[in-house]
Amino acid sequence: MYFLLHVVSLCTLSVLRGASAATHYNCNGPLVSALPHSSFSSSSQSSVRYAAYNAKLNRRDGAGGWSPMVTDQDPWIQVDLREQFEVTAVATQGRYDSWDWVSSYTLLYSDTGRAWKQYRQEDGVSRFVGNVNSEAVVQNKLSQPVRTRFLRFIPLDWNPTGWMGLRVEVYGCSYKSYVADFDGRSSLLYRFNQKSMSTVKDVISLRFKSHQAEGVLLHGEGQRGDYITLELHRGRLDLYLNLDDNRLKFRSGRVAVTVGSLLDDQHWHSVHIERFNKQVNLTVDTHTQHFQTKGEGHSLEVDYELSFGGIPLPGKPGTFLRKNFHGCMENLYYNTINIIDLAKRRKPQIHSVGNVTFSCSQPQLVACTFLSSSSSFLSLPSAAASATEGFSVRFQFRTWNPDGLLMSVPLNPEPQRLELRISGGQLRLTLHGTGQQKSEVATGLRVSDGLWHSVNLESRNLQITLTVDGELCSTTDLWEQVEARSNFYFGGCPTFDCQVRTATFQGCMRLVFINGQPVNLSHVQQGALGNYNEIQFDTCNIRDRCLPNLCEHGGRCSQTWTSFTCDCSGTGYSGATCHNSIYEASCEAYKLIGSSSGFYSIDPDGSGPLGPTQVYCNMTEERVWTVVPHNVTTPVTVQSSSLHKPYVMDFNYSATAGQLHAIVSGSEQCQQEVVYNCRKSRLFNTRDGSPLSWWLDREGEKRSYWGGFLPGVQQCSCSLEENCLDMNYFCNCDADTDTWANDTGILSYKDHLPVSQIVIGDTNRTGSQAVYHVGPLRCYGDKSIWNAASFYQESSYLYFPTLQAELSSDISFYFKTSAPSGVFLENLGLKDFIRVELSSPSVVTFSFDVGNGPAILSVKSHLPLNDRQWHYVRAERNVREASLQVDQLPPRFLEAPTDGHLRLRLSSQLFIGGTASQQRGFLGCIRTLTVNGVSFDLEERARMTPGVSSGCPGYCSGSSSLCHNRGRCIEKSNGYICDCSQSAYGGTTCNQEVSVSFDRESSVTYTFQEPFSVMQNRSSQATSVSTESSSRAREDVAFSFVTSQRPAMLLTVSTFSHQYIAVILAKNGSLQIWYHLQTDRRPDIFSPVPSNLADGRLHRIRIHRVGKNLYVQIDQDIHRKYTLSSDAELILIRSLTLGKVTRRETFNEEVMQAAAKGFVGCLSSVQFNHVAPLKAALTNRGSSLVTIRGPLVQSNCGALAESTSHILQDQAVTANKDNEQHSSGSQRDLAVIAGVVTAVVFIAVCALAVMSRLLYQQRRAQRTASSSSSIKEEHRHSMYTDYRTTELQLHNSIRDNMKEYYI
Repeated sequence: MYFLLHVVSLCTLSVLRGASAATHYNCNGPLVSALPHSSFSSSSQSSVRYAAYNAKLNRRDGAGGWSPMVTDQDPWIQVDLREQFEVTAVATQGRYDSWDWVSSYTLLYSDTGRAWKQYRQEDGVSRFVGNVNSEAVVQNKLSQPVRTRFLRFIPLDWNPTGWMGLRVEVYGCSYKSYVADFDGRSSLLYRFNQKSMSTVKDVISLRFKSHQAEGVLLHGEGQRGDYITLELHRGRLDLYLNLDDNRLKFRSGRVAVTVGSLLDDQHWHSVHIERFNKQVNLTVDTHTQHFQTKGEGHSLEVDYELSFGGIPLPGKPGTFLRKNFHGCMENLYYNTINIIDLAKRRKPQIHSVGNVTFSCSQPQLVACTFLSSSSSFLSLPSAAASATEGFSVRFQFRTWNPDGLLMSVPLNPEPQRLELRISGGQLRLTLHGTGQQKSEVATGLRVSDGLWHSVNLESRNLQITLTVDGELCSTTDLWEQVEARSNFYFGGCPTFDCQVRTATFQGCMRLVFINGQPVNLSHVQQGALGNYNEIQFDTCNIRDRCLPNLCEHGGRCSQTWTSFTCDCSGTGYSGATCHNSIYEASCEAYKLIGSSSGFYSIDPDGSGPLGPTQVYCNMTEERVWTVVPHNVTTPVTVQSSSLHKPYVMDFNYSATAGQLHAIVSGSEQCQQEVVYNCRKSRLFNTRDGSPLSWWLDREGEKRSYWGGFLPGVQQCSCSLEENCLDMNYFCNCDADTDTWANDTGILSYKDHLPVSQIVIGDTNRTGSQAVYHVGPLRCYGDKSIWNAASFYQESSYLYFPTLQAELSSDISFYFKTSAPSGVFLENLGLKDFIRVELSSPSVVTFSFDVGNGPAILSVKSHLPLNDRQWHYVRAERNVREASLQVDQLPPRFLEAPTDGHLRLRLSSQLFIGGTASQQRGFLGCIRTLTVNGVSFDLEERARMTPGVSSGCPGYCSGSSSLCHNRGRCIEKSNGYICDCSQSAYGGTTCNQEVSVSFDRESSVTYTFQEPFSVMQNRSSQATSVSTESSSRAREDVAFSFVTSQRPAMLLTVSTFSHQYIAVILAKNGSLQIWYHLQTDRRPDIFSPVPSNLADGRLHRIRIHRVGKNLYVQIDQDIHRKYTLSSDAELILIRSLTLGKVTRRETFNEEVMQAAAKGFVGCLSSVQFNHVAPLKAALTNRGSSLVTIRGPLVQSNCGALAESTSHILQDQAVTANKDNEQHSSGSQRDLAVIAGVVTAVVFIAVCALAVMSRLLYQQRRAQRTASSSSSIKEEHRHSMYTDYRTTELQLHNSIRDNMKEYYI
């Protein structure tokens, strides 16, 4: 469909282009060289010899080019092309034989030479690269051609040892222009030759410009319910299109497709609509929306006529249903018909309503732009007004900023003054009197929406009235008659004459009137009127930073004048552009961070486009199983089906097709059980072997093999095991007996899983019946986690296809090495590049260049990184910022420059473990390399690359997890040990619960020596000024507890700034989570479940916060999501307390009651971020960081309670299985037999497993006897030393970062 639409588009475009006088293939002729002297003008000139008309490329007239006066603060040179041209490129050159040239500039264009628009390239960059000497010509091609008459070059930078010097050329061609002007009360009607016009395909194209944000450009409708409407609304373009659906005839049910923004800027915008059947492309300038129309039909049926410029009411000339378009249209084509040409030639198909003229007389409303949020101002004298009449001010403005001073004026008598400012997106009028006397009113209207708003402020009869957008909003009473004392200040005011500390206005203004007199902004620019600072005249330089929306995964974009932000709430992603998934990629990853069995949301492609899905993670076995259920959970009985009318069942899984593919392809093994019980119901035709029943794989392909066999073999598992009831058949059911038979097997060929449909076609005979059950998709293993490669030659590397990372990319991997330096990853472009490397034994560096100059982030570790241990690296770059994290060290952030280049353009191959020059290669191991959610198969590529081997030697490099619950495996010469310092668990493999029994007076307080908030890294960016963003608000809390007390205090975290987090049990035993992040607001309180958790059973709690998003999991329940009222960080963390709180805190009353009651019971495996306070209390009783009050007894209550919980869960699972068996009444006999067989098989398997385990342990003990003594010796002390390691690391990390922070 899209292919056909594309063909139609190309054909139509070729027709339209053929009608034009020029094509893009030869639109590159010089346009300036033949222009007369009068076509050139400038802001100033050093002398006549440096005049603007000497600025023709390669000419030596006069002084060999244009140069402005040294005192010119806003220099520019302007070219009048004498008529409209299509401009495709510009070129510059320095002044001949001099040291004067311009090294960068911006380009403005205009139809009239009064209202200008700044040209922006593809990623919004307005700066053009200029010259580096006086003679070389530098040409810049425009990414999108512009049709204009006037061009203005504005120098930004020039030769620092010389001055500005410029010669210019413009390239393009002429084009045919058909223009119509609509005055807001007119329209053109194109009438069909027949009663109605029905089309399967349509192509409509036009250009328009308008200074109004509302107006209908085209409309057509039919009695069948079809309609098409193209309408300007709030400065955007809405397309309403419906094919044969009467339900959507009324506007209340219409849904618009919206494209574009700020289209009321008095400049030309192009529109192109392509429709083929129900598929539509809508393009406005460079932004395109692809969508499918509403309605049941495939053709658009319009009765009688199409109207352009408005919707006239039949029978009432000059009356329109909605606001008409006010502006100009150019080259209006409807299915290759030139509408304006027909109207101009007064053809009978065109009927003109109102006054439509054929030249564009659009009034030019000249605006100015306040550039700076701190120093811009416009000072204007007060026009004469009598004291009895007061004063009045009227103007229009537009901005994105929610705060800023619009206008202020000092009043007589002193010291009164009047301020009009934007506060919180609303207008606020404040009258200041003497001392603290103040009167203030707010409008309640949102004005920081980027639209033009009109303001009228008038003082009369001891009242000041404020009118916004033509509606009276507020009135303020005066204390006495006042008058303007001096100048009116707009946007801000000079520091020597300003009493206002509000942020200045950043935006556009126009149509300024003072006391009824218009202000000529050109006189202000020329210095003949008033004063100004940081203002750009003759242009409104506003841009929509949310178009296109650079927030990923459905993030909502909001903006200010200089930047945009992304609201990621509800998306499942976090980060500056909602790029990073907040979920783990697999159940295996959840197991590695210490999670237990339960329902989890996983994101199988990480930051990729698929999104998260909920699965069940079974971690009770040695393997971690991912279970994806579908919609058919119980056995299904099938009767009366045949090949001509088969039974068909579709399986809908809890994950999408893309997510299923990612889960299966990323797993080591997957399987799905298929149970088929039959009575006179065959799977295969006994005559020719053709299938009577089959299933469809994930691609919808027909499969007729059943459990146990490879694809293509039409047999069942009994044939493979040679135990079919009748050995003449390959399936038990093919024996076609009157008794029940069973063909059960496991489908395990990954490329075909999961089963998407089952078809049964042989149950239509007398007594014929089938009962089937397809189990959930079950997968284990994560192929990416231990996918590794070893590099043992500096010149060796792996190469992959070019990174697709134009707007965003995240790179993560583990490495271990003994080498002092080496490049992990590199990808080059023509000028752009991206690189991650070990630049010294303790420093990892992330560098890149997207066209703004090299950006460099470095993280320095206080310990060497070339210690032959695994280290984690994650580097991310997006259009807002870049970040680098190494292990658990604080990440570094670097904000992208405002209005800089956005796209990373790479062209070479991606090199892993080396560079294109084969220098500074990496020696060591790299594993788990993931880029934008895609895992790289290093092992496969390493098998065919010299100098690189697949896998990585060492105990800690295998796929089996030797250390659990965030424990870190450390290589030793004769074995390994587990570093449990980052884990809340203890033991030799970090899997032993650390549990403590508390009584009412017991408490453990962990004091943070230095606040987490100062643990920031700093970054640098070469050749550009950048600022760092603050550290991200994030907490991870996990613990288990057993208690019968309520209320009870479980955990509290407090800060020096009076913030706190509290986790308590309320009076009814329900869990409550308190977040008090802003001291001037009420705390956020969340109660995930209403049930009583003070029930004497073990409960496991996990709390995770990112910004405003809070995720809570209780036991094996699903993660519950909540939204906080603030995304503030915990500033200056002071302490974490378990149990009774004795310190006087500013808690809420309910929290204080729980704090006073303390906690009676067992707390186990407590973790807050990377601190394990309970383990610290047991292993560092003498530490200054840990304070213990009351009796504290180490216990195994957590382990005992957990084992009891597992027993109860197993009993529940058994009960559920029994219920399922009894629910199949028609299959009761079969269920009994199956139960007995299952029990026997289960007992046999258990016995075999026990024997195998004993033999395995015996053989393992013999094999590792030589090395076990050293391992045990080191493990014996690990429980008591691992936390000291954490304490030392924390102290050192803080000390190093504090030094770096204050230097």
